[in-house]
Amino acid sequence: MTGDSVRVTAQVGVPVAAAFAAFTEDINLWWRAGPRYRAGGRWPSSLYLEPRLGGRLFEEIAAPAPIVREIGAITAWDPPAHLALTWRAANFTPDQRTTVEVWFAASGTGTRVTLEHRGWASIPADAPVRHGRTGAAFLADTGRWWADLFASLRAHAAR
Repeated sequence: MTGDSVRVTAQVGVPVAAAFAAFTEDINLWWRAGPRYRAGGRWPSSLYLEPRLGGRLFEEIAAPAPIVREIGAITAWDPPAHLALTWRAANFTPDQRTTVEVWFAASGTGTRVTLEHRGWASIPADAPVRHGRTGAAFLADTGRWWADLFASLRAHAAR
């Protein structure tokens, strides 16, 4: 963790190609639901990742009037080893974005998945996404958020 980024690593008990496929193709199955993890909050929603350079990560929210919220766009696509995307929280202003980068590497009998979420220095201290937290406290919260999601990825891949 630096003043600008968070790095989270998880060991997933499947080969690299299967871990990459679980992360990308099954994103809606392992990504947790609810207001802490999805913009749809309590409304049912589905996450999709378009598997290509320039593809989108987006959430379809089944609110009274369906909503599509683009979270990011893929800026690097190198299956099954690596992907990167821009990242926009639901409460970012139009000019705000961060970067999420994910690497998949063989490790023992499975795969080490490493995620770095960076660019937080460009997001103002009073931005709603920070929920009143700044500096190391905010980055620690963000690291725990990603770690919770990676626990779901690990469990999903094990199935």
